[in-house]
Amino acid sequence: MKQISFSIICAFFVSFAYAQEENFNSSTLQAFNSPWSLRQCINYAIEHSISIKRQETNVKNQEVSLSTAKNSRLPNLQASASESIGFGRGLTSNNTYANRNTQSTSFNLGSDVPVYTGGQISNQIRQNKLNLQAAIADLEKAKENISMQVASAFLEAVYQKDLVAVAERQKELSLAQAHRVELLFQNGKVSETELAEAQSHVAADELSLTQQKNSAMLAMLELSQLLELPTPEQFDIQQPEATDPSAVLLTAPDAIYAEALNIKPQIQASKLNVLSAERGVRIAQAGHYPSVRFSAGMGSNYYKTSGFKAASFGKQMDDNFNQSLGLSLSVPIFNRYATRNAVRQARLQVAAQQFQLEETQKTLYKEIQQAYYNALAAQKQCISSEAALTASRTAFNLMQKKYENGKATATEYQESKTALQKAESTAIQSRYTFLFRQKILDFYGGRPLEND
Repeated sequence: MKQISFSIICAFFVSFAYAQEENFNSSTLQAFNSPWSLRQCINYAIEHSISIKRQETNVKNQEVSLSTAKNSRLPNLQASASESIGFGRGLTSNNTYANRNTQSTSFNLGSDVPVYTGGQISNQIRQNKLNLQAAIADLEKAKENISMQVASAFLEAVYQKDLVAVAERQKELSLAQAHRVELLFQNGKVSETELAEAQSHVAADELSLTQQKNSAMLAMLELSQLLELPTPEQFDIQQPEATDPSAVLLTAPDAIYAEALNIKPQIQASKLNVLSAERGVRIAQAGHYPSVRFSAGMGSNYYKTSGFKAASFGKQMDDNFNQSLGLSLSVPIFNRYATRNAVRQARLQVAAQQFQLEETQKTLYKEIQQAYYNALAAQKQCISSEAALTASRTAFNLMQKKYENGKATATEYQESKTALQKAESTAIQSRYTFLFRQKILDFYGGRPLEND
């Protein structure tokens, strides 16, 4: 009976967990009722990315560090209590030794506050503010990185979907042609070999369509995984608006770079790191200056020796109550060159951050140059591929008429059809390559990738 009850309970919890999972998946998939735009994909990825959440944790950590630095100006407060018992022989007032047991109790409450620390605290606060701003800039850079990855995967998925449409058109052409050849065969105007060849073209196009659908499915899977979606099922994306490549005027690299220096988070983070390192020098230099601290305290104690009459605990605590105020000055004279070496290391850190800033700036300029010439090459290829596609369509239409009138062979017709398919694929690829390159170039100039 116990085993049956245990099985029923286990089944209940398994069913409950399964229902919860189903509810989660159904609620998530409700957003899949309509295709997602690039903006929606990027926003969703930023919201659910583990790397973004990790960078947000770093920002919160810097906020805590800043709070700690600010609170170091506040006075501290500590309380202490002690109880001690002594046994054995001890020196008495008669200059003899005797066995005595002693008991003492003390209570103390003290506080101290830094008055002057050579600017260490104020510079530490300013440094932590700079570190917080740099962490926020790093967070923005992480968002840019995930945006670039999503945009690339998004356009790849759209490209693969368009190739499915091309493969479907090719299959429809082969089906229509096979039907025509079958009618001719029934009337005895073509041989069985020609009919078999036409049917083989249909089978080949069906295989190509299946392969292309698989490629499109894998592209959608990659995009959904990048978005941290639970499943790619029912997930679809919108077709981005096509632009006329000949009407797009690309901005020169130098102009984009001048704008990027003021807005790109990696540049801002590097500049802030330089300023933070400079504050580090001042923090280290504070070790050369004297420091002043103010302290205050109060306490009392109780003492009892065996063999002697002692006042009550309350009376002793009242009689022995004491207060104190103090001001201490600490002047550094020699600390084994620790402060001097700390200043040297801080200045080396400044130099390292300056080199890092210069390297970041050069890397950014190279990336913008590469993005510009990639976009320029993609623009030229897109224009050429569109012209080639127009010519291929015209050639195929003429070849189709010639074949239907018996003035061209099946081989010539198939070659023209294959050339059209290749031209369509190349044109689609060139179109999305240029769109992606253009978005990257605009992105460096400050335009968000999700502007679609």
